[in-house]
Amino acid sequence: MPLDPVLAAKKEHVLESLRAVPRVLVALSGGVDSAVLLALAVEALGPDRVLAVTGQSPAVPDADLEDARRVAASLGTPHEVVPTHELDRPGYVANAGDRCYHCRTELFDVLAEFAKSRGVASVAYGAIADDLGEDRPGMRAAEERGVRAPLLEAGLGKDEIRLLAAHARLEVQDKPAAACLASRIPTGSEVLPERLRAVGEAEAALRRLGLRQVRVRHHGEIARVETDGGGFALLSDRGLRAAAVAAVRGAGFRFVALDLEGYRSGSVAGAALVRIGPAEESGQ
Repeated sequence: MPLDPVLAAKKEHVLESLRAVPRVLVALSGGVDSAVLLALAVEALGPDRVLAVTGQSPAVPDADLEDARRVAASLGTPHEVVPTHELDRPGYVANAGDRCYHCRTELFDVLAEFAKSRGVASVAYGAIADDLGEDRPGMRAAEERGVRAPLLEAGLGKDEIRLLAAHARLEVQDKPAAACLASRIPTGSEVLPERLRAVGEAEAALRRLGLRQVRVRHHGEIARVETDGGGFALLSDRGLRAAAVAAVRGAGFRFVALDLEGYRSGSVAGAALVRIGPAEESGQ
């Protein structure tokens, strides 16, 4: 099915922008936005003139890394995984409200060096128009380093990105919105490797139980679980709920709480909670 004229024009804007460079390095996170950018880069330049690179650190879920690998393979473009060291940056660890700036600074500095080593002059990432209405200090890091955002430049929004992903038949077209594991740690609480590990293990375990859209917010001994309607339905089953509690405890938390407000992007403060740990299960 052809794209509607408005979306087709925006797509062409991206293609023209990408055709203006001889080669491009695309920061591939494993999410939908960067996957669409990679697909358009391949369409504009061909797979041999595009390099997909994914930053790997304790804040990157293993599932995202695997999705990035599959997307790059499906598009036939070279894919590299490079380590990033944001945990060596005091501003990132402090998590004082500008964590994303320090994270993106590390990522884009690493990507710039990698691009230079491969003779690639242009680096691009998957920011979109919806990001402009959010607190995104990471965008400032990109602007300071000349990292391009072709999707944003074309005015593409989230719904349009999903349509382009479906049109390109990308495997991740229906993937829920995602963010790095550090986003699960409240502002003012230090980002530490053990906290990232606990969150990552808990979320992976809950997804294996069938929860698709899920976040585990780290509040010390308490894991605050956010999920969508489908997740709430699954957790209404006593047996699966007990398995969920055991899984999250197995990741290192003492208490497990279900956020009654459900999943929403950027939630790290207090919320309405119901404990789904031992007190409920024992009937107290």
